This record gives sequence, C-alpha cells and structure tokens, in this order.
Amino acid sequence: MSLPNDRTGLQLRSLLTADGDLRISLERMEIARPGSDQVVVAVEATPINPSDLGLLLGPADLSTAVASGSRDAPVLTARMPEAGVRALAGRIGQSLPVGNEGAGTVVEAGDAPEAQALLGKRVAMLGGAMYAQYRVMRAADCLLLPDGATAADGASCFVNPLTVLGMVETMRLENHKALVHTAAASNLGQMLVKLCQEEGIGLVNVVRSAEQVALLRGLGAEHVLDSTSASFMGELTDALATTGATLAFDAIGGGRLASQLLSGMEAAATRQGGEFSRYGSNVHKQVYIYGALDLRPTELSRSFGFAWGVCGWLLTPMLGRLGPDGVQRMRQRVIAGLKTTFASHYTREISLFEALDPSVMAVYNRRATGEKYLIDPSRPAA
Repeated sequence: MSLPNDRTGLQLRSLLTADGDLRISLERMEIARPGSDQVVVAVEATPINPSDLGLLLGPADLSTAVASGSRDAPVLTARMPEAGVRALAGRIGQSLPVGNEGAGTVVEAGDAPEAQALLGKRVAMLGGAMYAQYRVMRAADCLLLPDGATAADGASCFVNPLTVLGMVETMRLENHKALVHTAAASNLGQMLVKLCQEEGIGLVNVVRSAEQVALLRGLGAEHVLDSTSASFMGELTDALATTGATLAFDAIGGGRLASQLLSGMEAAATRQGGEFSRYGSNVHKQVYIYGALDLRPTELSRSFGFAWGVCGWLLTPMLGRLGPDGVQRMRQRVIAGLKTTFASHYTREISLFEALDPSVMAVYNRRATGEKYLIDPSRPAA
C-alpha cells in the first residue's frame, strides 16, 4: 500500500451555510508530509457513531436532501430547521471534517524512532477527520493493533470501549456500587454487559423490545428490562432494589426515561425502611445523559425526593480526570479484549460515496440499536 502520486485523497466534510443549508461533500484534499513524530495512515475502516452524526448531520431534515455534484465528487444538500441553525450558529460557514475514530495501515512515517516503528503496521486512531482516505497523526496518538487484527476490529476500539471503561471508573470514583444503562442492546451496551460480568458489577439493562431482551439474556445478562412493557416500572424497581444501583447512564436523553430511572431508584431506596421524610430518602440518585437518541426535551416528574442529579457526561472530560496513566491502562485493557469484551459488530460496510447516498443515509441516521455502519474509505465509487 502506497500514497498516490499527487498526494491527495478524498475527505468527507460538512458545511452549514448562513441560508440554512447543510452541505455534505467529498472533497479532494492534499496529504501533508508527516513531521518527525508523525505518520500517514491509509484509513481502512471508520465507524458511524451517534457522536459522528451530530457533526455530520445534526438535526437536518433529510426529507429535503438533494444529491448533486459528480460521480467522483458527490454533494448532498439538505435544509436545516431554523432552530437547528440557531443552535449551530458557531459553525456557520465552516467546512468541517467528520469521523472521530478509525483504523488503517501506516504508509509513511517521519524520522523519529516512534514513527518509524509503525511503518507498515496497522493502527487504530482517535482524533477526528477519519472519514477520509488518509490521515496524518502523531505516532503517540496511534494504537498499535495486535497481529491478526483487522482494520474493522480496531476501528471502534476507542469511543465505545473507553466509554464503557469510563462508566465503570465513574461508578467507582463516585462511590456507587452498581449501574443502570439504557439502549443497552447497542454495541456499547453489549460491551458493558461483558465488562460488568468480568468485574462482578451489578448491571440493570434497559432496552426497547422483546428481541433486545433476548439478545442480552443470550449474553448472560441477569437484569434486562423492556421499557415498552406495561410492567416496566415494577420490574425496574425490583432490579434496582436487588442490585443497589443508584447511578444510570442514559443514551436516550429525551422523554421520561431519566425521570423513571430516578423514581425507580427512590422506590427501591424506600424499601430499605428508615424514618419517613417528606423530602424523600437521603440516598443520592444520579442519571448521566451521554446520548441523544431521542431529541425531545428531557421530562422530569418530581417523584424522587431531593437527593438526585441529572447532567451530561462525556468521555473526554472523564479521561482528563483519570490522567495519562489511567488512560494508558484503559487502552491496554481494550487491546487485550479487542476480540472478546470489546468486539464490535456492524450491520453493513459502505464506501465514502455510499455515505452520501440519501437512501443509505436515511438508514444509518435512524440511530437504531443494532444498526451500526462502518465506512471503508478505500472502496471506490460504485
């Protein structure tokens, strides 16, 4: 594998105009020569995560999408609602590269020993702009994949695995003893099930269908609840009382689910008895919202006393709390479990060109649990 003679490669970019148009395009970009401590990676696999969709599409109305451009340089344009334009005012006029993480082969390296050591090796990367054929990275920011690992194996070894490990670290730092997780049948959710089994951590999994219940039970999960079931609240309270979970990570965001989790925790706490208080139990109950699968407002019905909190949670600040040594420990844990605990599964692999196909985009933008897409930038246009 080598660099093209003209040192250019395709990159997917997203632009919001002042007129309210979202313009997504494939553009040919120059491949910079690596500095002493840098490498050039030919990207072979990069996943479409919900966090990527936030930058790629945001709340754009895909029913208005119109394809233009050429076969080799496609463009997709869609209208952004007025509220979306106001919310994203800071990015108007900026053509932004997309894609948080990926994996590929190092095809050029600077003269520093740490860069030369990666030449010809397959690595995973985190750092943005991964929806591209080539990516220039610091060697220190690349994670060497083990022998036999494919680019698809390593493409998702940062965001989901480190998020799962970060959730467990948060639980320990904040003195909780068990967890609740929503959208639990996702790739991330399945990783969390496996990790909690290994660590002996109580886990309550909340899903949205009987099929997803069966999927997680097949992995050995003990507490799996269907939020669409008429008996959900009773089953939730029972599971919370059994595990003692007072910390939840919510990937849904909108609607009433966060409120239901807090109410269930309060009901579980009151089962422990103690003196009645009109202010509720003194057990602190915490919900961290880390996703937005439901874009509606978050609704809280105050039936859970006063010892509670709801706020956002992001991986990057959590990694900052752990420091370089903690992050390195987590990275090595991921590599050790790359094909077991932290294995990812994909519904479909597509090219950069297919990523701009309105019919394909409509599917991956549904953000449905179990429908994870992988982009292979090396694939040509159909």
